[in-house]
Amino acid sequence: MKLTQFFREELDREVERSRKALEQVPDGKYQWKPHDKSMIFGYLADMVATIPTWITMEINRDELDIAPAEGQGTKKAPKETSADLVKALDEAAAEARSALEKTTDEHLATNWKLLARGNVVWEGTRIEMIQDTINHWAHHRGQMTVYLRLMGAKVPALYGPSADEQGF
Repeated sequence: MKLTQFFREELDREVERSRKALEQVPDGKYQWKPHDKSMIFGYLADMVATIPTWITMEINRDELDIAPAEGQGTKKAPKETSADLVKALDEAAAEARSALEKTTDEHLATNWKLLARGNVVWEGTRIEMIQDTINHWAHHRGQMTVYLRLMGAKVPALYGPSADEQGF
């Protein structure tokens, strides 16, 4: 199996799991957080919805600066409803699928850099970075389900039954 196909199939599975979690996002909870040191729920849910864009960048760009110099970053409007988050997920996933369809396994074996203020903080193959991104996505989706539980929302079955949903 080609790596592009492997990542495409994994992306599709993780998109559906993320969709199930994002569909449970309650309205009016964007600023909620379980602890002062925790990130706000809306930022976390937005990240779960848009992480597939990271795969697109890892394929189409040679590097990304996650802490650019002042004034060079981009501000995005918050997605405050479940429907907005699911729409963002669908758009991000479509972009990632397109990038995977247009690339090659040889390109995925080339290096990619993650920068912070112009300094390299991680460098490795695109293969490694895409796999780490998918793992990072699952981590934040799991974190999001804890927030859902603490807010009294349903926690969907993602990798197996949950207390709210017995199916797989």
